[in-house]
This record gives sequence, C-alpha cells and structure tokens, in this order.
Amino acid sequence: MGWLILALMGAATYLYGLAMHATLLCLLVKPMPVLALLGWLHDAPPSDYRRWISLGLIFSLVGDVLLAWPGDLFVFGLGAFLLAHLAYLKAYLSDCRRPAQLPLALALGIGAVLLGILVSNGLGPLLVPVVIYGLAISAMLWRALARLGTDVPKRSAWLAAAGALAFVFSDSLIGINRFVQPFHAAPYLIIISYWLGQWGITASAFPQKQR
Repeated sequence: MGWLILALMGAATYLYGLAMHATLLCLLVKPMPVLALLGWLHDAPPSDYRRWISLGLIFSLVGDVLLAWPGDLFVFGLGAFLLAHLAYLKAYLSDCRRPAQLPLALALGIGAVLLGILVSNGLGPLLVPVVIYGLAISAMLWRALARLGTDVPKRSAWLAAAGALAFVFSDSLIGINRFVQPFHAAPYLIIISYWLGQWGITASAFPQKQR
C-alpha cells in the first residue's frame, strides 16, 4: 500500500506542476509513479513474467525522463519506450504463445488506423522510427489480448489487456497531439492513461489473492 500511496503522491504533484507550468517540478516528480510501481512489483512472486515487467518499467522510467527533459529528446524517449514494449511483449509470451488470430487482427487494425492518421499528416524524418514503434506496440497489444480466455489466471489476463489498451490510447494521444492537432487537455489525458496502463500491467504480475 505504501508504494501505491507514493505513486499517487507523485502523480498528484506532477499534475499540479503541469497546471502551474512548473517544468523543473514536473521533471523531478514525473518518474515517481513508475518508480513506485517498480518497488511495488518486487512484492510479487518471482517469475519470468515479473522479471520482464520489471525491465519494461525500468525502460519506461528512462523514457519518462527523456520526454520530460528540456529540449527535444523525443526520438530517444521513443526508443526507450520501444524497449519497454518489447519487454512487456516478452512477459506476455512467457506464459502464453497461442496464435490468437482475432486479437492479432484487432491489434493490427488499431495500429494501422493510428499509423495511417499520423502518416497522412506527415512525419518527415520520424516516419521510420514511428512506424517501427507502432509495430512494436501493436505486437505488445496483440500478446496482451492473446492471454484472455486461456489458462492464464483471469485477473492477470484482464489487467494486462486493460493496461496495454490504456498504454496504446496514451501513445495515440501523443501522436495526435504532436503530429496532427495539439489540444489543451492532451498532457493530462496522456499521462493519466499512461499511469493507468502501467498500473494494470504491473498489477497483472500479482496472484489472485494478493493485496
């Protein structure tokens, strides 16, 4: 519970910093929620699944700092989150490898629509990095959805799937806000859906009766 309280405190402080345009405060506290989730995750039983989720959170921490750092480090942040998604993908593959054609079609469809919107608005030199990232996050979403309805514990499967969807939603808003049409609520919606996604993915590593 202490880790989750720390995460909420960091999240609230970051949102306050956003509202006050306090760049330094945002930079200092932005990693706190994911860092707290990483600490909480180590209360989960050791497993390959937990190890890969931990690695994904570590890469996410790096991405958080790079995207918040003054100056345009977007490509480097994108690279860090690419590695995070590959770690989550590996976690999902550790306990489920069924082909799952319907989740595959759904993930590819979502990815194709989002990439189509972004490409049509011009990505310039970021075209290749964004396409590679889109393929990685689509694969991560596919494997998260593929765990539903299998012998994977239902709680874990649903939390991971919901977390993956929230993560995709957050990344979609980043793309729309950066390449299509900026909008005022974007920073708040992006970070809240991102944190919810990370929480769902992290919580999926805990057994059914864990509190």
